[in-house]
Amino acid sequence: MKILITGSNGLLGQKIVRQLSNASKLNYLATSQGENRNTSCPSTHYCSLDITNAVEVSKTISNYSPDYIIHTAAITNVDYCELNTAECEKVNVTGTKNLFDAAKKNGTHFLFLSTDFVFDGKKGNYKETDKPNPLSVYAKSKLEGELILMNSNYSNWSIARTIIVFGEGENLSRSNIVLWAKEALSTGKVLNIIDDQFRSPTWADDLAWGCIQICIQKRKGIYHLSGPESMSIFDLVMRIGSFFKLDTSSVNRTDSSALNQPAKRPPITGFDLSKSKKDLGYEPKTLEESLLLLS
Repeated sequence: MKILITGSNGLLGQKIVRQLSNASKLNYLATSQGENRNTSCPSTHYCSLDITNAVEVSKTISNYSPDYIIHTAAITNVDYCELNTAECEKVNVTGTKNLFDAAKKNGTHFLFLSTDFVFDGKKGNYKETDKPNPLSVYAKSKLEGELILMNSNYSNWSIARTIIVFGEGENLSRSNIVLWAKEALSTGKVLNIIDDQFRSPTWADDLAWGCIQICIQKRKGIYHLSGPESMSIFDLVMRIGSFFKLDTSSVNRTDSSALNQPAKRPPITGFDLSKSKKDLGYEPKTLEESLLLLS
C-alpha cells in the first residue's frame, strides 16, 4: 500500500509519517511546500509540493501513483483566514480540488481532513450525519472542500473531521493550545481564558492512527475523530495546569466577546464518536492520558 501525505511538515503530518515509518508494508511519500522540516522523514520519502499548482500536483501523483492520499495541508489559522479570504480559498479549496482531480485520474482513494468548525455550535456532540452550518471564512473553506468530494460522481473518498489537535512536533509553523498553555502557565503571567467555548481536544497521535486505519480498512464516507471529552477552554487550561502542577491562580475567566476576534467560532462542538469506534476501533486517550505522553 502506497500513501501520499500532504502537509507533512505540520503536526498531524509528522505523526502520520512517524507511524507509517514504523509500519511494515506501508510505503509513503511525504509532501509539503518547501524543504523537509521533519527529521523523522528520510529525504528519500519526501518531495516539495505546492498544492495550489494543478500541474505540479498532477505530475507528483501520477509519478508516485499512490493508493491513498491523506490530505492534511491547509491554512488553519481561523482569524488569518478571515482577513485573507483569497489566500484561504486558494489553499483550502483550490488546493483540495487539484489533489482530488489528480486522485480521480489515478483511481486513488482521497482522505480529506476537515473540522468541527463546519458546524454552528448550537448543540454539540455532532454526528457525521448532522447538517453543517459554518460561521467563518475558514469553516466555509473546509466545507467547500468536503462538498468537492460529496458532489462528485467519484466515490473513492473519505472525510475525517477533527477538533483542536495538540502534541509535540519538530519545527512547527504554529504552536497548539496545550503547548501554549503549559508554557504560559509556567511564566506565572495573568491569563484571561474564555469559558464559553467547548471543545474536545485531540491527541495528534490518536488522529494519525485513525487516518491510517481509514486507509488500511478501506473505509469511505465521513468519520469524526477527536478526543473523548468535551470541556471549556478555561477548564482545559486549568486541567493542564493541574496535571503539570503549575500555579493557576493567575488564570481568569472571560468570554469570547472580550477577545474581539475577527472570525466567529461555534460555541459548542464535540463529536459523537460511535461510528469511528465501531468501524475503526478508534479509542482516543483522555486529556490526562495524552498529557502523560507529552510530559
